[in-house]
Amino acid sequence: MIFGTDKLPEIARSLAKGMTQLKNATNEIKSEIHNSAKVHGIDTDLTGDIKKEIEKVKEEIDDLTGPIKRQF
Repeated sequence: MIFGTDKLPEIARSLAKGMTQLKNATNEIKSEIHNSAKVHGIDTDLTGDIKKEIEKVKEEIDDLTGPIKRQF
């Protein structure tokens, strides 16, 4: 390993913090899209593709961080 075992908890915390920030940003984006569509009279079903892409990205991130989460 490039870093020692004493750094692993710090790295895990940083990853968790980053994941939380990404989740919050994703939720804000989804909310903005929904609100903007509603204001402009756009059927929110049209944003379904965007929601699917966001969910795909979230799943990919979970897949990448899964082994890290299970170790702690």
